[in-house]
Amino acid sequence: MTPTSQPRPAAPATEEQRGAVDAAVGALRSGARSWTHLTLEQRARLFERVRDTVVETADEWVAVASTSKGLDAAHPLRGEEWLSGPYAVLGAIDGYVASLRALAKGASPLDGVRTDAAPGGRLRARVFPAAPLDRLLLSGFTGEVWFRPGTTLPAARADAGLGQRHPTHEATVGLVLGAGNITSIPVLDVMYELLAENRVSILKVNPTQDALVPVFERALAPLIEPGFLRIVRGGGDVGAALTQHPDITHVHITGSATTFDAIVWGTGDEAAERKRENRPLLTSPITAELGGVSPIIIVPGVWTDADIAYQASHVATMRLHNSGHNCISGQVVILSRDWPQRDAFMTALRAAMAAAPERPVWYPRSDEKLAAAASAYPDADWTADHTRAIVDVGPGEDATAVETTEYFAPVLGVVELEGNGQEFLDAAVAHANTRLVGTLGANVLIDPDTEAALGAGFERAIADLRYGGIAINTWTGIVFATPILTWGAFPGGTLDDVSSGIGVVHNTLLLDHVERSIMRGPFRPFPRSIGGRSRFSVLPKPPWFVDSRTSTPVAEGLTRWHMSHSVGGLVVTLAKAMRS
Repeated sequence: MTPTSQPRPAAPATEEQRGAVDAAVGALRSGARSWTHLTLEQRARLFERVRDTVVETADEWVAVASTSKGLDAAHPLRGEEWLSGPYAVLGAIDGYVASLRALAKGASPLDGVRTDAAPGGRLRARVFPAAPLDRLLLSGFTGEVWFRPGTTLPAARADAGLGQRHPTHEATVGLVLGAGNITSIPVLDVMYELLAENRVSILKVNPTQDALVPVFERALAPLIEPGFLRIVRGGGDVGAALTQHPDITHVHITGSATTFDAIVWGTGDEAAERKRENRPLLTSPITAELGGVSPIIIVPGVWTDADIAYQASHVATMRLHNSGHNCISGQVVILSRDWPQRDAFMTALRAAMAAAPERPVWYPRSDEKLAAAASAYPDADWTADHTRAIVDVGPGEDATAVETTEYFAPVLGVVELEGNGQEFLDAAVAHANTRLVGTLGANVLIDPDTEAALGAGFERAIADLRYGGIAINTWTGIVFATPILTWGAFPGGTLDDVSSGIGVVHNTLLLDHVERSIMRGPFRPFPRSIGGRSRFSVLPKPPWFVDSRTSTPVAEGLTRWHMSHSVGGLVVTLAKAMRS
């Protein structure tokens, strides 16, 4: 992504901080030796213990996270912290345990998963729904993992398991620089490092999540006690000391390309010189998830008034979830100027953005991002006490700022292209690939009749989208929250040009050779999902929509189902979902 400001050089760590870092790394070296002696079954039981401690801390986890973001106990969007916190972590743990047990029996995690051909000589694994109840909890949703072109089914099956295919190989010590926006990210990253790479971790939390450290320490106690994890606080000084520590063999970061470059190359004139001479400051390998500017492609079709209202709410959710502080927030809507319903959709979108519950814009320096948007686009439509903007870029106007700056705040751009049908879709895909910064996630909304009319042309266009996560009639945030899918940038990032990152995470089947993951959802909710070509779903408005009337109780209820598998509790939750 294009940085909006230059990173500030970190002050050197104090002697006390360096001592704490050395002690943590020393404990991890011992833990790495212990990890190699655990069998696959012992690792599965260990993660079952982690599951128990996550369950024990879930209520406090959500309470602390909500308070830190300015959401009081009565706020209607508090449910976001259930779904993007304990819910996502519990789903990942269950998936990893299943993969460990399959490997322990000599099987592949891919065994039993339906595979077929995807466009461009690719192999596709249809991994979701993974269990019968998935068809109810995410009714109408399906998820696929696409492998890189040329990957064969025997190779995909044989290599599934990653580090757990060789559990006795020497474990190493890595650094995880945690994200500051979504509370499950650092936990999921630590677990993936341990299982995919046999790498124990020192987790440096982002200062925005300092209040959660005591919760994380209890939730992850089964990993901390044997020396598989250490958690430290601190700012850039501690982070710099860790990245340069001689015993750290790998770095993983969730953050911005600006921070990535500062870690790899340094800052200021020194960084430019190092890049020219190909002398990275960082000598260890690094993986990263770095966000970008995500498109929302609206394929023109014949929509009902209810379709327009629902999908306008959908787009508002993509931008306003977590107050826009998501690497995967939809930022640029790509519309056809020839779509007869363009004006009706824009009217509904402005109403949905304005009507969503107000909440703090809480992430550090968000005020600077909002001010930058206001300066670049003085005619933007502002609502919610000047904290939300729609930038409708007209013909001949410059869309560069909104297409190349990840605002990480509630700023939604709209750009227009000509055409309808396949002509528009191909142009929109090319525009997203070449004009928008980043390759992390793309969203496509298309009604079922138009999708059927395009046929193979639609699938080819999806294959042409160079993004690591693609959501069709849903939001890429659901790709993130469904950890059997992979999460990360489209392959191709390098130290010189990292784009949206290098490598993937989540990936509970521990698949190798992955190119992207795709989630497909229903264009219409229940009961409008009945009949015609619509993808059937029993769900009304999903609980992650910002205008869902029962968002918090349903999100909490779904998490509690993962916690205890209480059928009675699930029935109550589904009844509340029907009133959304």
